[in-house]
Amino acid sequence: MKRLFSILAVVTIMAFGSVNATNANTTTIANTVVTTIQEDAAADESAGFHQELKKRFMQGGPAFMGIVLLCLILGLAIAIERIIFLNLSSTNTKKLTSSVEEALKSGGVDAAKELCRNTRGPVASIFYQGLDRIETEGLDAAEKAVVAYGGVQMGQLEKNVSWISLFIAIAPMLGFMGTVIGMIGAFDKIEAAGDMNPSLVAGGIKVALLTTVFGLIVAIILQIFYNYIIAKIDAIVNDMEDASISLVDMLILNKTHK
Repeated sequence: MKRLFSILAVVTIMAFGSVNATNANTTTIANTVVTTIQEDAAADESAGFHQELKKRFMQGGPAFMGIVLLCLILGLAIAIERIIFLNLSSTNTKKLTSSVEEALKSGGVDAAKELCRNTRGPVASIFYQGLDRIETEGLDAAEKAVVAYGGVQMGQLEKNVSWISLFIAIAPMLGFMGTVIGMIGAFDKIEAAGDMNPSLVAGGIKVALLTTVFGLIVAIILQIFYNYIIAKIDAIVNDMEDASISLVDMLILNKTHK
């Protein structure tokens, strides 16, 4: 009897072990299947979004939608170029001012000019012009050179920015023009059919609204870049003005000590 109970216990343990192993394998397989399904769904959703975007773009009409797309491409190209240029033009103005002041005290104007020549950015260029004039033409000429060259540097910072604002204005206008043309086409179909059938005008109205939507999307994207660029330019210009005042003060002080 004891031997029978022992055999039953061993069989029971083996059975539970097999069930647990089977459940573990089943759980692993199920998790793999779920993960695969989720990845496939995400891929299908991404592909579906691009296909839907492409379809809507073609439905809007190649003529107006192509021009709107061109506005987006050109606007983004100019915006990216300006952002790179402005980031390269940004310098630590306080550190540069301190370095120029130390160079004036230790090595004179020539040492300060050499420091500015080896430093990038509009502030260093303004400093160099002021230091160059102080040697040959005096303090008044240096002040005028700083102001004049500051205007030149500001113009370089704002170069091509007006094109972005132009594309921001043109994109929704083109969209509205496409909407108007689409509505005219829809009414032409009604007039030709002699009947107010919704199916006749639904397609034309949809196409008309698509051009407006894409035009507004382009304008919104470019407006974000435009505002960032303007804010960056304002910050650099403020640094230029503060640095110019500090430079004039340093030149006055250096001349007084001499």
